[in-house]
This record gives sequence, structure tokens and C-alpha cells, in this order.
Amino acid sequence: MTNSIRIAKSAEDFLYILPKMANRHGLIAGATGTGKTVTLQSLAEGFSALGVPVFMADVKGDLSGMSQIGGGNPKVEARVQQLGLSDYTPKASSVTFWDVFGEKGHPVRTTVAEMGPLLLARMLNLNDVQGGVLNSIFKIADDNGWLLLDLKDLRAMSQFAAENSSTYQTEYGNISAASVGAIQRSLLQLETEGGDLLFGEPALNLDDLLQTDAQGRGVVNILASDKLFNSPRVYATFLLWLLSELFEKMPEVGDLEMPKLVFFFDEAHLLFTDAPQALMQKIEQVVRLIRSKGVGIYFVSQNPLDIPDVVLGQLGNRVQHALRAFTPRDQKAVNTAAETFRVNPKLDVSTAITELGVGEALVSFLDEKGVPTPVERAFICPPHSRIGPATDAERAAVINQSLVKGVYENMQDRESAYEILKKRADEKAVEQTPEEDRGFDWGSVLGGSKRTSRSDSVIESAAKSAARAVGSQLGRAIVRGVLGSILGKR
Repeated sequence: MTNSIRIAKSAEDFLYILPKMANRHGLIAGATGTGKTVTLQSLAEGFSALGVPVFMADVKGDLSGMSQIGGGNPKVEARVQQLGLSDYTPKASSVTFWDVFGEKGHPVRTTVAEMGPLLLARMLNLNDVQGGVLNSIFKIADDNGWLLLDLKDLRAMSQFAAENSSTYQTEYGNISAASVGAIQRSLLQLETEGGDLLFGEPALNLDDLLQTDAQGRGVVNILASDKLFNSPRVYATFLLWLLSELFEKMPEVGDLEMPKLVFFFDEAHLLFTDAPQALMQKIEQVVRLIRSKGVGIYFVSQNPLDIPDVVLGQLGNRVQHALRAFTPRDQKAVNTAAETFRVNPKLDVSTAITELGVGEALVSFLDEKGVPTPVERAFICPPHSRIGPATDAERAAVINQSLVKGVYENMQDRESAYEILKKRADEKAVEQTPEEDRGFDWGSVLGGSKRTSRSDSVIESAAKSAARAVGSQLGRAIVRGVLGSILGKR
């Protein structure tokens, strides 16, 4: 099939995913060791070959091998022969490596302001009251035009809000010292986990994820996540932020012939675990509407029960690897998976799910009318790139040849909330210093007079009023989207 992605082969024929239906999202599920990673790799290669950029998180390090030519793998060679893939040729994918810590890829950052209070509260594991206080802190910063770029900005802003809580209580609500203390402790914990590297500038430009190479292939963006995954809540919230940025910033395009980007969310259960209802509703909204932005989301998880029904019902393309029915919950997962497929009279789905071998799956994709095809038992086609990790030297070579090398490597620290509040505190300290400690008053000797706040001229008062008005207008210009990220330019 022209411009279709060959994914698997059943007993009767090859199974393809239609690019036009790829933005209807999908699910790759199955127990550990059943072949989900290879399926993900094959799908990513297929989209890339059609010129569609891909983003994926590499939790185990295995996906880095996509940057290298395949071949020399006896299991791959056997599968090629088994499926009769006469046109199979080992080749590498076009890859860009990213890493929050800047160790295994280009640094990837966002700002505290772009993350927003809703997602940051999730990342910091705050309760509803503490999250409300964090939202007030963001609002005070927004209204004053004080940028929150990194963690020191947020710490300084939190301290300032607590010290001036009585001033802000009427307009912004109660800002208790206990809640601010909890926020500060969570920020400290986040910093010890490397969160200070996640926030700052230059922030990630989404256009850098939407590149194609000289051959017209979509670039496969791989986020090294083996270290980031040590903090599951940070990992899941960061990927959710990235999804929200794509949702807010990309234009409406409707149904295209193929997606503008395909986003693979590995270990997807972390996105929904302990998520408050308000956040769940917004996640469901993003998943439901982001397809009109030309983005396809593919969740990767061990168990289909990990995905809430409101989200699961929107995943039209399914690849279900083996599940083990050892416990009542496992048996429920088997039944759930079986019931979500379109019935095939020739196949007992519930039995087949527990009998599938490694690299074998139950497959159902959307047809040209958007209707799920009857489920088929099939073998997944092997990827053309290497199965397994790239070496450190191979990874370094890819990073050095990247088009974005040098763009994100050096952090910038422009004036933001921390510097502004520090300057205010220093000026206040000088004003409160006793006169005898300020040195000799040369102004009096030279005929000048000391000015106090009461002796401000009309011009000075007007200037201060104008400055406050500009700051207020700047604050009101900051508009936040469905998940709290900033809309438009900063």
C-alpha cells in the first residue's frame, strides 16, 4: 500500500497503519519482555520514512540504537525470512538526542512560567490548598510582570508572597506560611533531583522537534529518560507539559494526509496515577483535541487498565502484546483488552492474548473510513535500525553532528523575579539604614536637600504611577492555556 506503514503480518496478509488515521492516536500494550519496544521502534521508523517527525522517551536506553544501522542480529534475520520481507534493508534513522541533564543529549528546558502552576503543583506533589497558594504566587508574579524562569525565581517569589501575605490576602486569598513552607521544601527536593536543570533558558523551541533531514525523513527525537525516570512524577509531568505546549502552540490544521508529529508516551500509567480529577479532565481534553493540530499520541503501557476509559476510547490504533493472567486483576485486563477490539469470528481474543509469543501481537488499525479493522493475530515486522542501545561513542558522534548543537548547551540567566526582588530588598535595606551609618551628606554641603517619600515631585510620582501601570499591563498580557502554560510570546 502506497504511503502506508507496514507494521505486521498475519497468517493472511501484511497489516498497515494509514498515515491519514495516525492522528487518531494509538495504544501499544503488553507485559514486560513481550516486544513493545521493538513495536514502538518499527512504528517510529515507519513514520520517519514518510517525513513525519517523531518524539519518544527512552526509559531503558534501548531506543538509542535507532541512530545506528541494523543487521547482524540472528533473531531479526530469522523474522525477516519468516515474514518474507524481500525488500528489507538495514539502515539507521535520523535521530536527535535530548536529555534534561545534558549528559546523553542536548539539554531540554522550559521555564517555570511556561510549566504553569497546575503542572508544577503535580510535579511538586502539592495538595489542593498548597496548589491554590502556588497559583496565587504565579498570579502575583504575572500581574507585576515578574518573570518566573528558574527555581530561584520561584523560591524568591514564594518568600516575597509569604512576607507580604497580609497585603495580598484580599485580592489573592490567604497565603499561609505553612503552605509556602511546604512549597519551598518541595522545591528543594526537586532541586536535589536535578530539577534545577529542567528550568531555565534557553527554553525548548518546539520547531526543533518538527525537523526533517536532507533526505526528507522525519527526525526521531529521543529523550534520554533513564535518569529522569528515577523521579516518575517529574518524568510524567514533563512529558505532559510538552504535550500541552504542542496543544497550545501548534495551529489548527484539521485532518491531514499524515500527521505533523507523532508523540510516543512510554510508561503511560505514570501520567494518570494519583492525578486529581481536575487534571484528568484537562488531559482528556488535550488528547481529544490535539489531533486537530496534526499530532498523534501513542501510549505505551503494560496494562490497558492503566489508561482511563475516557482516554482509552480515543485510541483507534491498537497493538496488544501478550498479557499474563496470573491474578484477578490480570484476568480483568485480558478481558478488557479483548472487549475493546472489533470482533474477528476466526479468533478467540481472550485466549490468544495469553498465548502470544515475543514479537507477536493482536493488531487492529483504523481503515480509510476511520472504522477499526477486525483484530488479527500477527508478527511484528522488525525495525531496520539496531535493536539495542548505541555506544557512548556512537551517541556522541550523533550529538556532534546535530543541527541544534550549541543552541541549548549554555544556560542564560536574564533579569527575572529573583533579580527584581533582590534589588527591591537591597534598596529597602539602604532606606532603613540609620543616617549616621550612611556616610557624610555631601548633598547638604553642596546646597542640595535630602528627599523623602513625602517630598517626591509631581513628575516623580507620575513616573512611578506610569511604571506601575506598565507592569500591570504586562502582567495582564500573560494568558495561560488549558494546562496552565503561557500562550503567545513572553
